[in-house]
Amino acid sequence: MVVGLLRYAHVIEKHQNCVLNTAALSTGWICAAGLIVVGNFQVDNVKVLHYVGAGVAFPTSMLFACLQSVLTYRLAKTGCEYGVGHLRCSLTLLAFITLVLSGVFFVQESFELQHAAAICEWIFSFIILVFYGTFVFEFQGVSSETLLVLFRGGCKGEGESRNNSSESSNLRASECCRD
Repeated sequence: MVVGLLRYAHVIEKHQNCVLNTAALSTGWICAAGLIVVGNFQVDNVKVLHYVGAGVAFPTSMLFACLQSVLTYRLAKTGCEYGVGHLRCSLTLLAFITLVLSGVFFVQESFELQHAAAICEWIFSFIILVFYGTFVFEFQGVSSETLLVLFRGGCKGEGESRNNSSESSNLRASECCRD
């Protein structure tokens, strides 16, 4: 949840807010809710809730990775930023392959294939963790100003650079956060 929120604020601070950024934040939080359910309801004790949580967490993790990869490319300006985009896309593709294999193996009756599904789930989880690790490149520039963006209602604070009239200080989020 924290990584998703920091990324959301970082994108607003450095670039602009957009529907894609908001969708990525929402997806990340839904994923976190699914992971909480998975973690609190072990498969041996409460199988149905564990599978519901997994059914929420895995697809939303995949969607979060896709949205963040697209955001990375949309916002890239330097060769290094494009390199991070390539890395994220590669990790997203690997995660997708392992998620599909996990689903294919999971529905089989064979114990060995269900075991292979569990291995694919762990590989998927590891790939997603590495994906989260790629945010270190952007988060090196995170400051207190990044968090203040959230308190301003998602605005970059353009009103502060203008004069301090009551009109400019009362900017609405819809005026400074366009798609």
